[in-house]
Order: sequence, then structure tokens, then C-alpha cells
Amino acid sequence: MKDAIVIIPTYNEIENIEAIIDAVFSQHDQVHILVVDDNSPDQTAQKVEVCQSKYLERLFLLKRNSKQGLGTAYVEGFKWCLERHYEFVFEMDADFSHNPKDLELLYEACKHKNIDLAIGSRYIKGVNVVNWPLSRVLLSYGASFYVRLITGMNIFDPTAGFVCYRRAVLEAINLDEIKFIGYAFQIEMKYNTHIKKFNIKEIPIIFTGRLYGVSKLSKGIIKEAIFGVIQMRLKTILGNR
Repeated sequence: MKDAIVIIPTYNEIENIEAIIDAVFSQHDQVHILVVDDNSPDQTAQKVEVCQSKYLERLFLLKRNSKQGLGTAYVEGFKWCLERHYEFVFEMDADFSHNPKDLELLYEACKHKNIDLAIGSRYIKGVNVVNWPLSRVLLSYGASFYVRLITGMNIFDPTAGFVCYRRAVLEAINLDEIKFIGYAFQIEMKYNTHIKKFNIKEIPIIFTGRLYGVSKLSKGIIKEAIFGVIQMRLKTILGNR
């Protein structure tokens, strides 16, 4: 995986960040990591800087001035990666909801099976979610059904945040036109990939809810997703996308 990099966005992940960095590197000895930190008050970025001395030329850090949202963090991370040699770019959470061992599954799909976007899917084979209350599972699963209904994408987990993009996909998408900053960002990126007719494949994983830290889900993020999906679809219908 020497041609791959994992982007991990952070905001107050001091309890998780060193452990997830160590876990990824222990599983994959050639992959790189880029942490994009939104000026975490708990000094997550400073912890990453300490870790950099252990992982020279493999662990990188983008420090931002304020909390600006998941979407903008990933867009900045994508641009950083495209300026360098990486052919495969991962998205991954810091809180161990995504198993570092599963990175290999997504990489193999993109590297050897002609897949342009590999999605670590919670719902492609039933509901594979651990340590979430039933209300959260129903909200997530219902949102996935809603997105499929509105957009026409045959993706069972469109809000998934554990994915691998081929470089060509990120180069084909105008990243400056990505509008959403919450979890709707994940939908928007997949929708752009879908309408550009890239090959997309969902790969079943087991998703585990965080043990440490606080979820970033809010009413504003949910609202953005509900109305943003409709807006996104209308733009396509009207020929603006």
C-alpha cells in the first residue's frame, strides 16, 4: 500500500488519535496517514506532532484555524494528496468505528478489481453495526434508504465514511464545488462519482460505535442531509450538474 494514504479528520480526538495511528501503521507498513485537525481544544494536533517523530515521512498533519466541518476537512485533504504521488486515497474516522484491518479489503478492490470507489458498507449485507443504540441505527438505515430513493444511486450505505477513492475520481470531481460540510458531504461525493459513471462497489464491514470521545452528529447536520439531497438531485434534473 505504498501508493495509498489514509485521511483522518479530527476534532477533539485526543483519546483516540495515537491509538488509531499506531493501529493503522501496525497493519500496513507502507501506507501513509494525513491527519486534518480543526484546531482541537484538547490538543489532538499536538499529540499527532509527537507521533510524527516515530513515523517520519509517513505521518503528516494539516492544522486548520477553526472547526470548519467534515466536508471541508476532506476537501483540503484531497487537494493535499493530489499534489503528491498517491494513487489511492482513503477516508477513515479516528474513533475505531472503522477497523484498520479492513483497509486492505478496500485497497484490493480498487487496486486489483478495477473499482474506482470502494465503500466499507454497514448495510450491503443486513445491518452490521455494533455499539449503537437502536434509534441511531434506525436513523442511519432510514437515511440510506431515503438517499437511494431520491438520488437513484444503488448504494446501500451512501453516508459511509470509510471509503477508498482512485486518484482519477478525485481529479474528475470539481472539489471546489462540493457544498456540504456534514455527513451530507459523503453523499455528495458518492453522487458525483455515480453520475460520472465510475465503478463503485460496496464491501461489507462491521462498524463499531465509538468508545471514547463525543459524536459530532447534530440537528444541523441531519437537516443539511435531508434537504441537501433533494437540492442535489434537482440540480442534476435541471442540468446544472
